[in-house]
Amino acid sequence: MNLLEYEKGLWEQGYGRIAGIDEVGRGCLFGDVVAAAVILPEGLVIEGINDSKKLSEKRRDELYEVIRAEALAIGVGYADAETVDRINIKQAARLAMKRALEELGQEPDFLLVDAEKVDSPLPQMAVIHGDALSQSIAAASIIAKVTRDRMCLYWDQDYPEYGIAVHKGYATKQHREALEAYGPSALHRRSFLGKILNVQQELF
Repeated sequence: MNLLEYEKGLWEQGYGRIAGIDEVGRGCLFGDVVAAAVILPEGLVIEGINDSKKLSEKRRDELYEVIRAEALAIGVGYADAETVDRINIKQAARLAMKRALEELGQEPDFLLVDAEKVDSPLPQMAVIHGDALSQSIAAASIIAKVTRDRMCLYWDQDYPEYGIAVHKGYATKQHREALEAYGPSALHRRSFLGKILNVQQELF
């Protein structure tokens, strides 16, 4: 599959600096939602790049280093669990994307966004399944995923009882059982825990 179809169309229209934007952690029970914005050089092809969810951890780490070396600019943005609870996950994901854009250090000409709209006056296009269709968005997906996975290793040191390093905060059986046993931590998204906490209350 040609992952430069969207980019080529924009380059032909005169948009040189195209930023791909994506986020990870939207469905997690724990921790930040993390977004990345990546501007790659016009015409660059990175072999093997794809939606981060379809890649092995080893391959993601390898591509992360390639993207870091080749990109013209990379920005990463965050929205923590408290923010998710306060403004909801959709708005928190959008906020993380806006913050990633602000961290780029240079202004892109056009934004390719994975199935979202970023709060920015810059021209943009929301691409459904963009992380599997656009190299720029796929690169952002990999940067965001590797960044968040590494954050999970630090969180796991502070909250080892939940197994965050293993499941990365998603609602696995191990994670749900830990919540039932220990209750939520300071970094859990309370707005995501209704059914699980109801089960926990029934156990006591």
